[in-house]
Amino acid sequence: PYVIVCNHQASLDLMGMVEVIPDRCVPIAKKEFMYMGTVGWACWLSGMIFIDRHKREDAIDVICQTARIMRRENVR
Repeated sequence: PYVIVCNHQASLDLMGMVEVIPDRCVPIAKKEFMYMGTVGWACWLSGMIFIDRHKREDAIDVICQTARIMRRENVR
C-alpha cells in the first residue's frame, strides 16, 4: 500500500488527477466536493473518500480508518 499526496489548485484538477493515478487507488478529497452537483455525484460514485477539513478529529478518524483497511486488505 502507498499514499500519493497531490496539491491541486482548482476543483477541476481532481478530475485530471483521477486519470493519472494508478488503478486501485482511491483519492481522498475535501467534503465540499460532495456538494458540487454532478461533479460531487461522480466523485461519490467512483468511491472517493471525503474528509471534513473543518473538523480535525473527524478527518483524522476517516484517514486512520482508511489506513487500517488498506493494511488489513493489503490494497492500495
